[in-house]
Amino acid sequence: MRSELGMQKSASKPRALWYTGRNQCVLKTAECDVPKIDDVQIETLYSGISRGTEGLIFRDEVPQSEWQRMRAPFQDGEFPFPVKYGYSNVGKVVAGDPELVGRTVFSLYPHQSVFTLPAHSCVPIPDGVPTERAVLAANMETALNAIWDGKPSPGDHICVVGGGVLGLLTAFIASRLPGSNVTLVDTNAGRANIASAFGLTFSSPEDAPSDQDLVFHASASSAGLATAMRCAGDETSIVEMSWYGSNDVQIPLGTDFHCRRLKLVSSQVGSIPADRRSRWTYRRRLETALSLLKDPVLDRLISHRLSFEKLPEHLPDLLNKASDVLAALVVYDVKAE
Repeated sequence: MRSELGMQKSASKPRALWYTGRNQCVLKTAECDVPKIDDVQIETLYSGISRGTEGLIFRDEVPQSEWQRMRAPFQDGEFPFPVKYGYSNVGKVVAGDPELVGRTVFSLYPHQSVFTLPAHSCVPIPDGVPTERAVLAANMETALNAIWDGKPSPGDHICVVGGGVLGLLTAFIASRLPGSNVTLVDTNAGRANIASAFGLTFSSPEDAPSDQDLVFHASASSAGLATAMRCAGDETSIVEMSWYGSNDVQIPLGTDFHCRRLKLVSSQVGSIPADRRSRWTYRRRLETALSLLKDPVLDRLISHRLSFEKLPEHLPDLLNKASDVLAALVVYDVKAE
């Protein structure tokens, strides 16, 4: 079964974003196969930009040792360049599996206007989650995985250092634990308003609380990591969520790190924690992440909207580390703007 809309889109030469060199990106014509019996063809409504990972790619800061490990599920090309990369796509199924045609789905697909993939590789968006907000699913999945790695408990005093999308989503989940007290630490005082809306306490690094039961670090900076370690109570875990690519990071392992028996714990969404791996699948985790996006307050994370057609023009500013950007929503249908 194939809809007329799907056939029309296939004939109109879909386009995709490619990173073609350091600080360079372009839109290119893309291939879109006719869906087979177990496939779906998707017309993209929105995609989300991962400022951390895509920024490293754009700046050519992906170390060669990670070229294979950090491949996106539907990446084309090879690192360092050219590469078609991305993993936050919300679209409408226009052809293929009749049980999915007409439904809005999330998939880990790059920035592309129309594409075909196996039906099992997309997840229908649940009721109560608007299509724009669903773009946050990949970030929410990463935050959920970090919570599993940190193992917070009700009543914990928890500190999240770094008020980007990932840090805010992690704080959002942690703050829903009964009796928890969650502080967001960031150098940007403008994050105080969104912290308040999320039910969090806000603090600058200079005034950050100490003796915390659990700390998450998501600032992607050496200074932020040092702050996170100062916030940690004795024998506390600091869950490191930042990925620095090929950049060197200073870690303060002198002074009281050993005598306070601090634990630096890595977290990476590419694998499910060992204590859940026998029961949880990647699909179950993604479905859970989507279900956690029902709170309208999360719309505050979408700070920028831009047209897919103008993406190469605006991407350098969006990926600039100094830009005050949270989630940037790429809009494919100009009528939705």
